[in-house]
Amino acid sequence: MKLLATTGLILALAGSATAAELGAVNEPIKLAVNEWTGQHITTRIAGEMLTAAGYKVEYVTAGMMNQFQALADGDIDATLEIWSSNVSDEYAKKVKEGTVVEIGDLGLDAKEGIAYPAHVADLCPGLPDWKALKDCASVFATAETLPQGRLVDYPADWGTPGADRMKGLDLPFKAIPAGSEGALIAELRASTEKKSPLLITFWQPHWAMSAYDVKFVDLPPGNEACFTDPAWGPNPNAVNDCDFAPSRIFKAAWSGMADKWPAAAEILSAYKLSVADQQPMMGAIDVDGGSLEKVVADWMAANPGKWKPVVEAATK
Repeated sequence: MKLLATTGLILALAGSATAAELGAVNEPIKLAVNEWTGQHITTRIAGEMLTAAGYKVEYVTAGMMNQFQALADGDIDATLEIWSSNVSDEYAKKVKEGTVVEIGDLGLDAKEGIAYPAHVADLCPGLPDWKALKDCASVFATAETLPQGRLVDYPADWGTPGADRMKGLDLPFKAIPAGSEGALIAELRASTEKKSPLLITFWQPHWAMSAYDVKFVDLPPGNEACFTDPAWGPNPNAVNDCDFAPSRIFKAAWSGMADKWPAAAEILSAYKLSVADQQPMMGAIDVDGGSLEKVVADWMAANPGKWKPVVEAATK
């Protein structure tokens, strides 16, 4: 996720295709809703596209890390914003057994990492170099973590990527899981307002990257060897002594979806969303207080050329 992509939402089918059958239009297509605002936007746009094609849509709340069994069982039909850097092993198992199928990249230019509001560089000289954290961990310490520094990690059910890096790089920090995405934002807001120290696991696209001038720590480049071979990287005794692997954001579906709803499967496979489109909608919801439904509806009304061609290509 480079800070903002310059292109709009790109919605195009690969090659030419004839319109598909709609299939079981009387049965709702169930789309997974995970824990963060960007995913809600991604999913709602997809749902509105399916509705425009003539389908019924149901939104099903599902934890990002535990949704894949429901997907494999057909209790959920598609999930539309999977981050490769934070996906559970269960996903690979379901793909291997053939109950879940990948349906293409979403198109977001994504990045995850260990981050801090810009003012924190004054409190920990040497940032963004990760080695600076060795000498100023005490700046980030709280009563909960003394004598270690405090890292605010992702919510527990998103995995432990921040904790993994503190251990891998042998940094004197204790990772404390946030309760939710909202709790992460509250930490950024409080740190920015009070000019207090904060180290946090975060990602982009996200409106808060710009609103709170968030910077990423420069960690050793992430690659597959780092996650499997302790000898790779600055710590010869541990894996995960590096940055997040470059994030790929993709979509997946229940393996029976294409047979049951052929045109819907084409629409979701072709659907792509850019940072430049998603990130302002996040701000309209999380900063300006707009409702998800209205923000998405307004965007779709203003940008028919960015989504209607995909619906039409699959149905006409």
